[in-house]
Amino acid sequence: MSDTKRLTGIFTPNIVPLDGSGEINEPELRRYVDWLIERGVHGLYPNGSTGEFTRFTAEERRRIVEIMVDQAAGRVPTLAGAAEANVRETIKACEHYHAIGVRAVAIVSPFYYQLSAAGVYAYFREIADNSPIDVTLYNIPMFASPIDVPTVKRLAEECPRVIGIKDSSGDLPNMMRMIAAVRRVRPEFSFLTGWDAALMPMLLIGCDGGTNATSGIVPEITRKLYDLTIAGRLDEARDLQYRLLTLFDSMIYSAEFPEGFRAALRLRGIDAGIGRQPKSESQKLELNSLSRDLQCLLAAEGFTEEPVGGCPVGQSLDPEHVARIVQGVVGELKRRGMA
Repeated sequence: MSDTKRLTGIFTPNIVPLDGSGEINEPELRRYVDWLIERGVHGLYPNGSTGEFTRFTAEERRRIVEIMVDQAAGRVPTLAGAAEANVRETIKACEHYHAIGVRAVAIVSPFYYQLSAAGVYAYFREIADNSPIDVTLYNIPMFASPIDVPTVKRLAEECPRVIGIKDSSGDLPNMMRMIAAVRRVRPEFSFLTGWDAALMPMLLIGCDGGTNATSGIVPEITRKLYDLTIAGRLDEARDLQYRLLTLFDSMIYSAEFPEGFRAALRLRGIDAGIGRQPKSESQKLELNSLSRDLQCLLAAEGFTEEPVGGCPVGQSLDPEHVARIVQGVVGELKRRGMA
């Protein structure tokens, strides 16, 4: 039977520190786990997109989870990415993660082959019927077959093992449609957003938390944003969301994902190493420039020193524009009877 406790809070999709040979840096990964937990993350999420799961072997993916579960030692739950190249291997991963104490697994839709909604349903149904561990659907339509609302609802109704969805599309209305369709039939079903730029509004419409890459870099800010929003301190939360947005945009759009996050993590004192994806000379120069920009953003939040030469004065946000956005979201919630 499924664990009935809903997944809530911020689960961190972590960068995997690598050593000089490009292998998993186990001591640094263990230090990173402690660093994250000490700074308030609610859970760990290894083998996600930020963790570059496709750039590791199946054995390495299992080892990453083993290290992190062992180091966490029950202090926070682990939601482990378990997607493999086919159903059989994915179910084997589910069995292994269940055996070592993982709370639940996150499984992305089949990638490479674009499937219909019926194909996506059949894929997850096969896994759910054979998995000993709870399953969270992972919707990331930019990389894999999308999971539409009717499919989420059908899986929620028919599969007790399917306990939630992590959605990284950033599509606010679609998330509202999912919540409206599923929560009345599965009140314990978890909705997690993987899009940091919309964490506050996603929480306002009923999401239970997020799997947010920024929490691997500035866990203090992401956790505080969650707490402020849940507490209804919307003015403070709104300000923090926009500050987080600036950092998120810099990390995700200024370099090939997730290299911006790896560069920022080094600035926080974690030896992330060099990623496995080869880089051209121009990309290396771009990363050096990005690192300086990120250092300025982190310095503005008090997490590091300014680079030599100082930082430019940032542009301020129009508070009236920000307020209108939040008021629009809250107004829509009230209109739908959700707030």
